[in-house]
Amino acid sequence: MADPQNHVICLDNFQTGSRANVAQWLHNPRFELIRHDVVEPFRIEVDRIWHLACPASPRQYQRNPIATAKTCVIGTLNMLGLAKRCGARLLLASTSEVYGDPLVSPQVESNCGNVNCTGPRACYDEGKRMAETLCFDYARMHGVSVAVARIFNTYGPRMSSSDGRVVTNFISQALRGEPLSIYGNGEQTRSFCYCDDLVEGLLALMNHAEMEGPVNLGNPNEITISELASRVIALVRPGLAVVHQPLPIDDPQRRCPSIERAEMFLGWRPNVDLDQGLQATITDLAGQLNQAGLIAL
Repeated sequence: MADPQNHVICLDNFQTGSRANVAQWLHNPRFELIRHDVVEPFRIEVDRIWHLACPASPRQYQRNPIATAKTCVIGTLNMLGLAKRCGARLLLASTSEVYGDPLVSPQVESNCGNVNCTGPRACYDEGKRMAETLCFDYARMHGVSVAVARIFNTYGPRMSSSDGRVVTNFISQALRGEPLSIYGNGEQTRSFCYCDDLVEGLLALMNHAEMEGPVNLGNPNEITISELASRVIALVRPGLAVVHQPLPIDDPQRRCPSIERAEMFLGWRPNVDLDQGLQATITDLAGQLNQAGLIAL
């Protein structure tokens, strides 16, 4: 559990974030919110750095791929430089996308990946791979304490209805009474980790001072996109149709983590059932869409 006496300084350029997501903390004297882009240097005294910066959905990170690559590389260099100067431990939020379209499933941390370095997803995939490289080089050369989490598909309340990832797409379409858009034949797989479970995993990794990683954090229960669509339809609006769209370039066919390392070293595994997590996300997105006048509750 996090120390309630911690002083938290949150940097956000609000490219994809929202002040509303931290509104409950804005008047807390131990919380500061600063508008800042990690691509620019930042000087402060800290003992822990949670480097979570970067758009995470293909729709968002492909909107400005150069800015995405700069966030991954220059932003990580800036945060590692800060960690070195302060003697702080740095946790990097890496991604399952470093595995690309995997040749082995489930994905294990020793897998070097199958990534297209010139494709439209490379700004994120290769950017995060380079961020990992920088972390381990700083650890070897300068003794910086680092922790690298490879985060698999995560979902939950406070995601934007226009986020562009499959969970929010399906729920938003279902709430509006629209057919659900499935890209490709729907047989590609994903595994979905609820946000509360992920936070517990990140805390465990940060608090394990000897653990560098990389460590997969995700839910090992693999399902097809078609099955996810069926679950959302059943929970929101039974009887909705689905429509098939062309598969995006370099979209991975399988995504499923091996979490043996997280279980062994961190004592962590996800606990929230998919239907339970989906229901909480549906409730939150319904409120967002209702407030925006896009649906009527």
